[in-house]
Amino acid sequence: MKHGKCVALIVACLLLAGCGSTPKSASGAPITTVRSYNGTASVGDFLTISIDSLAQTITYRNYTNGETGTVPYTVNSDGGYSIADPSGNLLSAYEVPGYVMVVEAANAGANRDTVALITAVESVPVTVQTLAAKNFNYIQFRHRDGGAEFGTVTLDAQGNITANSYDPGAILWQPYGTYFNGSTFPASGLTEDPSGNFFVVHEGDGSDSTVFGTQNGLFAVDNSNGAILGLPKAASKNFDPSVAGAYSAIYYEKPNAQMQGQGNTSVEVGTATEGKASVTVSAAGGVTIVDSQGNAMASGNLLPVADVTYIYDASPGKLADPCYGMFTFETVTASLHQEVFVTFQGHAVIFSSFQTALPVQNNGTYTYFQGVGLK
Repeated sequence: MKHGKCVALIVACLLLAGCGSTPKSASGAPITTVRSYNGTASVGDFLTISIDSLAQTITYRNYTNGETGTVPYTVNSDGGYSIADPSGNLLSAYEVPGYVMVVEAANAGANRDTVALITAVESVPVTVQTLAAKNFNYIQFRHRDGGAEFGTVTLDAQGNITANSYDPGAILWQPYGTYFNGSTFPASGLTEDPSGNFFVVHEGDGSDSTVFGTQNGLFAVDNSNGAILGLPKAASKNFDPSVAGAYSAIYYEKPNAQMQGQGNTSVEVGTATEGKASVTVSAAGGVTIVDSQGNAMASGNLLPVADVTYIYDASPGKLADPCYGMFTFETVTASLHQEVFVTFQGHAVIFSSFQTALPVQNNGTYTYFQGVGLK
């Protein structure tokens, strides 16, 4: 929702079926052989993905850049998929069968040359009324403008959308940067697709966002500025120790990025990478994120956003909702400032980080990463 963007998005993990048992989906129902998903990449691509677990093939179509393929995969010991794509596009994935997938891609973007994290949800009917009169947390995986953002979004009974967000990247643009952004989108600007499987938000700047959802309460939005997961709010602000454990994750990172240019013509420069990580969560809410080479990416103790007064304290000019179920921690040393945002959905952890050097320099460099982990 950067600069009035209202988008949403989802997360993914894999449930392993026991040997000799009938595979079950996240809802406990038997898993069908072929499962279909709608997906959004962190660089703004829209995709359809189907997976045939009997033939062990994945078929995909990127409607943004025309990339297509039917490719074989194998299942790793950790439940993840290794994908043998001759075009070198899809590399690895995790899946909750019949629910959601997260995929590591190498040839995303308009020129088929950009790494991206694809999040995809089960293809099920969704209309404006499916999400109407509901309030959600969201976390956005942006691919520019600082990468990290989270907030709250509400659809009233008529489908009018109100969103409010926190952007840590504003630290680089003081005193003119805006940490908190709000936006509204009238129901009259929503168009339901005749298929009944998604609807489109026509935004004030002429761009469109495609909204699709799942039967489990999540929804995702594909937008030119990245993907966002819309997440049901928790009943309490408190950390739930049942989510403690070890998670295997895929992440997208852009180190030493910087904005160049002015206004709408500005671009974010920097080279994006992807990788695997381990996320460890203690029963007391301690979190450690380590990449596959053993390098520490982030570490801290989770605090409910509702208790972090510089983000939310019910006063004007801050986040408009306590976002129960959303957590954060920050690391501040003499040379860096890092803010990390974490939420949990079922067997998955969703995380995003923004980091810049200290002392802060206006329009200085920054590093961000975002990812999804499977417990």
